Amino acid sequence: MNTALHPKGTSGTAGRTDAGAVRIALAGIGKIARDQHIPHIAANPGFELVAAVTGHTPPEGVPGFRTITEMMQAVPDVHAISICTPPRGRLALIEEALEHGLDVMIEKPPAATLSEAEDFVRLAREAGRVLFTTWHSREAAGVEPARAWLAEREIRRVEVNWKEDVRVWHPGQAWIWEPGIGVFDPGINALSVITQILPRPLLLQDAALRFPSNRPAPIAADLTFTDTAGVPVDVFFDFDQRGPQTWDVDVETDRGHLKLSMGASKMFVDGVEQDVGDEPEYARLYRRFAELLDKRESDVDLSPFRHVADAFLLGRRSEVGAFEE
Repeated sequence: MNTALHPKGTSGTAGRTDAGAVRIALAGIGKIARDQHIPHIAANPGFELVAAVTGHTPPEGVPGFRTITEMMQAVPDVHAISICTPPRGRLALIEEALEHGLDVMIEKPPAATLSEAEDFVRLAREAGRVLFTTWHSREAAGVEPARAWLAEREIRRVEVNWKEDVRVWHPGQAWIWEPGIGVFDPGINALSVITQILPRPLLLQDAALRFPSNRPAPIAADLTFTDTAGVPVDVFFDFDQRGPQTWDVDVETDRGHLKLSMGASKMFVDGVEQDVGDEPEYARLYRRFAELLDKRESDVDLSPFRHVADAFLLGRRSEVGAFEE
């Protein structure tokens, strides 16, 4: 959902350097911020990282503050903020950011609940600020080529296998096991891809969620969808995948087989790899955010998050062995 805005009392140039770069802050300096956000902000001439809101060590050369209010008192010409904190507690952060006139970019998943995420949209609209709820896997190199290829074909069946080892990707991170997250932290990436490349909406028919005996969030899930034309879409998530990691989408059509692999960064047609380029996901995300800021438009699509909520509504829960790091 793209929404044009008419910001209250802004000229579109506030918070920019003399060179026209947007002065941006980061909230939450954890693994994803250090691995992806910080280097890609640095590589994009349209942004300058000028502050961090964190209880941890800020990026080198950037002042850190405990709250957005403290930051704005010390660095009043910040224009935008990218929020990379765990989803719980974001409502207060976003309210504070909007109160200070900041445009907002949000890491996935967007919020702790669907109702909370939908409230972000209202708050940003009332404040007249840009809101970008990101899905980084949609920016993988194979996604748009796959969407275009499928648009010209009749889809007959879809299978998704998104399986990784939480110990590798989230070592020691307690927040990943909060209720409503677990395997759906990586799984929502797959949902963001298929909701982008498939031409019709998905409807959940059945869900099986497997919970470790010592964790309040699932470690694996099997989801059965159909699209609105009845095409079957089977989705399999696992957060305990040892050995090779798997992030694949397979689509059977009337004219060939499409495969996205490596998180949709690679695309194959009938087994032949296609040239889709290799631009990083987060480079595309920040380019998109710059475009939204220039146009004064928001970009919000909560459909992947809605499918997660549906999975918990319809999911049949079973208990499996305890999870150990």
